[in-house]
Amino acid sequence: MTETRQNTQQPADTGLEDEPSQHDEELRYSFPGDNRRTAGSSISTRAMVRRLPQLLRRALALAWHADRRSTLLLLLAQAASGVFGALALYATTGTLAALLRPGPVSGHLRDAAAPLAVLTVSAALRSALGIAVMTLSGRVGPRVNRDADLALIEAGCSAELAAYDEPAYNERWESADRGAATTPDLLTAAQDVIASTVSLIAAAGVLATLHPALLPFLVLGSIPAGLAAVRSARIHYLATVTTNEERAALRIYRWYLIDKQRADQVRSDQVLPFMMAKYRAAEARIVAVTDKAGTDAARVSLFAALATGAGAALMWGALLYLVSTGHIGLAAAGAATFALRTAAGGVQGMVGNGTRLYRMGLFLDDYFSFLDEAGGHRITRGTIEPPAPKLIEVTGLTYSYPGEQQAPALRGIDLTLRQDEVVAVLGQNGSGKSTLLKLLSGIYLPQPGGGQITWDGVPIEDLDAQAMWSMVARVPQEFARWPLQAAENVHLGHHDGDPDQAVKDAAGLTGFDEAVHRLRSGWRTLLAQGWQGGAELSGGGWQRAAVARAFYRTHREPGLLILDEPTSDLDPRAEHKILHALRDLAKGRITLLVTHNLGNAKLADRIIVVDQGLIVQAGTWDQLADQPDGLFKELLDLQQDRTVPAQRTSTE
Repeated sequence: MTETRQNTQQPADTGLEDEPSQHDEELRYSFPGDNRRTAGSSISTRAMVRRLPQLLRRALALAWHADRRSTLLLLLAQAASGVFGALALYATTGTLAALLRPGPVSGHLRDAAAPLAVLTVSAALRSALGIAVMTLSGRVGPRVNRDADLALIEAGCSAELAAYDEPAYNERWESADRGAATTPDLLTAAQDVIASTVSLIAAAGVLATLHPALLPFLVLGSIPAGLAAVRSARIHYLATVTTNEERAALRIYRWYLIDKQRADQVRSDQVLPFMMAKYRAAEARIVAVTDKAGTDAARVSLFAALATGAGAALMWGALLYLVSTGHIGLAAAGAATFALRTAAGGVQGMVGNGTRLYRMGLFLDDYFSFLDEAGGHRITRGTIEPPAPKLIEVTGLTYSYPGEQQAPALRGIDLTLRQDEVVAVLGQNGSGKSTLLKLLSGIYLPQPGGGQITWDGVPIEDLDAQAMWSMVARVPQEFARWPLQAAENVHLGHHDGDPDQAVKDAAGLTGFDEAVHRLRSGWRTLLAQGWQGGAELSGGGWQRAAVARAFYRTHREPGLLILDEPTSDLDPRAEHKILHALRDLAKGRITLLVTHNLGNAKLADRIIVVDQGLIVQAGTWDQLADQPDGLFKELLDLQQDRTVPAQRTSTE
């Protein structure tokens, strides 16, 4: 829900001093069920240790799904690298033992030749395996990211349209998108944890054979660094969560400033300084939080570094003690030095990469949660596949958009629509016309307790969504301008065999074919200005394409045809062409037309007039025009009133 926040800065002079004092409302929202702060606060060493096995399995499962062969080879390469690492440490022990014992040097060299060869071969093979691991990771990572992106897009398109009206959905989408972006890094972190674990096991095995008393010092020297890494992860994650709202506001401000649709107004209205001030204010709040997080994390890391140094001193002191007391020889001490360094690196790598993996896992939870529920709005309707509707009935329909200050868009609508009928829907802006059309087409569903819509007696909630939409052809007010070829902008991939003739027939009904013939490559022209070979249409050209798209679709599946202001950008010739085609298309369909040009409504069999979410009038054009009172008569008189202020006289 929208959250009101008081602006602590001095308000600008807006000329509204006489208005009642109110808190300024900013671009900021919260939503129920947001548990990210709780999740961040729960970050601890114990939680990380419990969670790491699950995260490793999840990362490997993603990789396995993306590329089984490469994932298997990657795991084998990691295991083999650990084996050769252990062999290299054991060979180091043998080499030092041969070189440091009493006797002629020549004999020492002969005895050291075999372990030295093992050491050399092991090191070479381990380097080769490192290259293989890097190559395989580079192969699997992009595939994991591709699968994650595809799954996220599919989940997003599987949500009810009403989800987009909920701040919670938009925020969960952003969180899931961040989670999807972490999937390649998740695999890298998981791989690094595995590599560090293998190195630790190999080194610990060597140390255990040299002297078991050295093993506890590995843990002692790594505990401070591990605790600090977990604490720093908690600090940075909470900082990210805390500034999510501000970051969302930055994205919105930036989009409104650079989007082509508003670029002219940014310049002519000179809005840049004002909007940039809001941008900088939001950014300053982010900087304040991140600076504090950086300082806190640095303080934690400083204490950890001091503690780690003390632990290292104890470890090396213990090694010197064992050598001085004769518990281990010089050769074993040298090998232990290499093993200790390897093991310490393994422990630190496990802790550091494990913490990084855990933090990514928090974002990944958002991703998988979104996939499971589509942000809490996954389409879960019935399974009935409807034919083209012969009768649509609306009973007691009421609909409200989210928001504490929103009045109901529709209130108690009762309506019956029949096949072969053209119904015009008229009303002022904001009267609820577009909302009604979205509900009739099943794009929105009636809210609980908000009435019912049936197709041939079946509630639309019980219909299969995809089968229902295959019977619907729509031209919304904000129609899509797809970056596709001209022909593809009409058929959108919905065709059996060669679509050329059907596309041309639909385009001929709207005049879109005339616009296409002026393009360099005709129907194959890419309609995407700014891209190589791309072209742009006028506003009227795009609207003709949108209407042609609906006509093409309704030719394939006669059912429900909805046109919401289909001629608003067209000249009289194009408008005439489309309206005459619409009358011819009405047979076998239920047709709904929204128009502000009341003269166009004459082609309708019936007109309904909507005002403030209510149907206030219904009848034929002649019946409504003959009524002395009513909204239709008022709008008709205003539209027919063509008087303008008289020109000034010469004396004036």
